Parts: sequence; structure tokens; C-alpha cells
Amino acid sequence: MLIESRTLWYFGTNTYVVAPGRGEPAVIVDAPPDPQGIGDLLAEFDLTPVALLLTHGHIDHAGGVDGVAGTGVVAYIHPDDIDMARHPGEQLRALLGAQASGFEGPAVSAPFADLSDGQILDLAGVSMSVIHTPGHTPGHCCFHLDAAGVLFSGDQLFAGSIGRTDLPGGSYDELMTSMKEKVLPLPSETRVLPGHGPSTTLAAERISNPFLQEII
Repeated sequence: MLIESRTLWYFGTNTYVVAPGRGEPAVIVDAPPDPQGIGDLLAEFDLTPVALLLTHGHIDHAGGVDGVAGTGVVAYIHPDDIDMARHPGEQLRALLGAQASGFEGPAVSAPFADLSDGQILDLAGVSMSVIHTPGHTPGHCCFHLDAAGVLFSGDQLFAGSIGRTDLPGGSYDELMTSMKEKVLPLPSETRVLPGHGPSTTLAAERISNPFLQEII
């Protein structure tokens, strides 16, 4: 199985591609507004995208939907984050104020398919389970690639940290409940591929992540 990534756009988002192998159909996990970067990643491994999985609706993960969808690629997101994902310009204005000038784009027009907790996605020859982990956003989801022992954690869990919860719709208590009930029960050897920063393992985070110490 092929799993590759690139760190893209201004906020250093990790975009992943998952495929049975080089030259095969592929699933993209998260798409910042960097169509060139995503296109280069696909081209390097001769991949044809068939689906885009969005961990959540923040612009640095979902702002590139229109650049990927619309060519037979279905974009999947939890319904609680659809409204957020459709208006990336509003997010930037809220975050950056006047500094957002030049970043605003039109509302996302691509249709979305809904994700739900426990859903099994069989796409491009790859099977992944959906884990709804609210806290960073109401509709945040992780994707568990059981056959490879991989968790695409989005902004739920990072190496040594967790996602911020001070943005609209965020909740520290909900994130930690999601962590305790949905993430920590996964096998310790699970490789964690986060939305930002380096990869890690669940075993390493159990030992060294100060936020996880609160609930272990």
C-alpha cells in the first residue's frame, strides 16, 4: 500500500494520498487551497484521485475542495462541518482580520457526501473506518486504516500535543472525551499521521503527550 504526504499552504497542512500502489486510483486526505501542490503529489506517483476525505471544515484542510472535486472526485465530510467548509473566506476574516485580504475566495460549490461515526469507506481499493471525534470542530473525524495500522488524526492528535479548541465550535472537554473513548482504545502500535507536524505512534503519545496523561 502506498501512503505519501506533502506539507502544503501557509499553515503547513499535511495532505495525504492513499492508494494500493503507484499508478492506481487514490484517496486524498485533506486539501488546503493549494491545487498545484496537490496536483504535484498525485502526478509524482501517477495517481488518479477518486475521493477526498476531509477530517474537518477548517480552510487549511478543506479550502481546496473545489480544486479537487468536480472531476469525478467525491468530497466527504461530517455534516456538522459542512457549513464551515463552504465559507473559507469567513474563517480567514475571523482569524486574521485585515491580514486576510487576498486570501478570500468564493464559497465552496462542490457537493459533499456525508461521513458518520463507524462508517466503513471502501474507496480506490482501500478500506477505512470513520471515527467521529468532535472537539477541535463539531464534525471533526479521524480515519483508521486498520489493515496498515494507520490513523489519519487530522487536528485531533499531534506529536506531543492536541488540536486547539479555542476556535468557534471547539470544546476541550469534547476533544478529550473523543480522545478517551475513540482514539486511545486503538492499538498502541497505531501509526498516527496528523494534520500538522511529524508522524508519531499512539504508544509514544501515551508515554510522552502531556494532554493524554490527564486521561490515562
